[in-house]
Amino acid sequence: MNSSPDILFERRGTAGIVILNRPHALNAVTHIMVRALAQQLVTWANDAAVTRVIVMAAGTRAFSAGGDLKAIYELGRSGRYDDALTFWWDEYRLNALIKRYRKPYVALIDGVVMGGGAGISINGSHRVAGDAFRFAMPEVGIGFFPDVGATWFLPRLPGELGTYCAFTGDRLEAADGLGCGIATHRVRSARFIELIEGLCGAVPVDAVLAAFREPTDAGALMRQRPAIDRWFKANRVEDLLANLEMDAAEPGDDCDLARRLAATIRAKSPLSLKLALALQRRGRTLAFDECMRTEYRVVSRVVRGHDFYEGIRAVIIDKDQAPNWQPPALAAVSEAEVERHFAPVTRELDLPELDLPELDLP
Repeated sequence: MNSSPDILFERRGTAGIVILNRPHALNAVTHIMVRALAQQLVTWANDAAVTRVIVMAAGTRAFSAGGDLKAIYELGRSGRYDDALTFWWDEYRLNALIKRYRKPYVALIDGVVMGGGAGISINGSHRVAGDAFRFAMPEVGIGFFPDVGATWFLPRLPGELGTYCAFTGDRLEAADGLGCGIATHRVRSARFIELIEGLCGAVPVDAVLAAFREPTDAGALMRQRPAIDRWFKANRVEDLLANLEMDAAEPGDDCDLARRLAATIRAKSPLSLKLALALQRRGRTLAFDECMRTEYRVVSRVVRGHDFYEGIRAVIIDKDQAPNWQPPALAAVSEAEVERHFAPVTRELDLPELDLPELDLP
C-alpha cells in the first residue's frame, strides 16, 4: 500500500482503513497525503474484498484542521503559482473521487474538521460525529473562500446555514452538525473502537451505524435558524451586514448575536466575502463537478492575488491577527472584480473517473 508517514493505509477485514497521521500539525493535509489517498481509493475501488472505506485521524485534537497552508504560502510568496495550483488540482480531483465513490466512505470525526479536512470527510457518504466534533469553514478570515466542495454542500444545508458558515467561520458542535446534515450519525467517542470493529465486519455499514447511533437534541444553532435565515438571505454582502446591524441596534433576543456576527464578518477580507457569497448563490443550482470546476477557476485567480497570503501571514505566520486587506472595504470590491474570478481558465479542472496515475512516495 502507498502509505507515507503522514497518512497510513491498512486492510482490516472488509474495510480499507485510512489514518491521517500528522497530529503535531492537527492533521493538516499535505500534497503527498492528497495524492496518496487518491491512489489508494482507486486501488480499493477495484478490490472486491474491500466493501467499505473508513477514515480516521491520529491524536485527540483534530480530525484535520485543513490544508498545509504554510507550504502553499511559501510557493506563492516565491512566485511559484503553478506549483501551488497543482495542490488544488489534485485536491479537487480527490474531493470529486470521494463524492462519487461507489463504496461506503465513513469518516469518523472526533475533533476539529475544517477546510481541506472537510473535503476528505464531508464529501463522503457517511460522517460520524464524536464527542469532540467541531466543523468550521473559516477561509474568509485568511483571504480565501470555502472550497473543497463547499460550493456544493454548504448551499444544501437548511435555509441560510451554509451562508452563515461561509461568512462567520463559527464552529458547529456535534448536535448542530447532525441537525444541519454535515454529520450523518452521532456516536459517543468512547464507542469508536467498538464501532470500528463492527464496521470491519460483513454487516452492512448502515446497519452497524444504526446500532451505534446516539439520539441527539437540536443544538443552539438550529434554534437560531429563523434569525439566521432572515439575516443571511441577502444577495449582497452590504445588505447582509445591514440586516445584522439593524437587529443589533434593536432590543430583542437576537441583538447580541447579530452584533457579534456583524463584527466578526467586518473583520474578514472584503474580496473573500464577495467571492464566498457569489459561490454560495451559484452553487445552489450547479452539479457537484461543476462546483469543483468553478472553485478551481476562482482559486486560479486568488492564488495570484494579495489577500490570501496576507491572511496566512496575519493568522498563521506572524500571528498578529491584523491583516491589511486589499481592497480594505466592501465598496471598493466591484462586481467586475468578482466576476473576473469566475471566467474560464486555460486549463479547466479535469475530473475523470478512475484514471489517477501511480505515485512513488518517499
